[in-house]
Amino acid sequence: MNSLDVAHFKEVLGHYATGLVVVSATTSSGPAGFTCQTFGSLSLTPPLVTFAAGSDGQSWSAMRGSELLGISVLSSVQEPLARRFATSGIDKFDGTPYEKGPTGTPLLEGALAHIEGRVVARTTHGDHDVVVVEVTHAQSFSGHPLLYFRGGFTELA
Repeated sequence: MNSLDVAHFKEVLGHYATGLVVVSATTSSGPAGFTCQTFGSLSLTPPLVTFAAGSDGQSWSAMRGSELLGISVLSSVQEPLARRFATSGIDKFDGTPYEKGPTGTPLLEGALAHIEGRVVARTTHGDHDVVVVEVTHAQSFSGHPLLYFRGGFTELA
């Protein structure tokens, strides 16, 4: 049994700066999405990305069965959207400007990049689901990234 203190572990991991994305899908109830900082590229051939979502998260629970997902890489001016999509119990897309990508997934306007793809694997580890997505569409835009570091939002200096 590991006796590592959870608060201490979280504080240590906070020293690793991450980018932020919104993972989204079209569900039977409409568009759904959540802010995610555990995202990255996995493979170039085939093109794969991966992310982790809290297994019991409200938005992820609504999207878990979706075969197609969209990922919007957030820009430095999208901190309000990062906060909004990290909030439970609200319609996150109400008043949020977005477009539908080639596969129909919702993608946030003003993002640094849009990625769409098909889920090829889902596994559960601890309190998170790890998802692998085969990318079918990718597009980038100009701007600067929104980062998360030591428990807060920041930009590149």
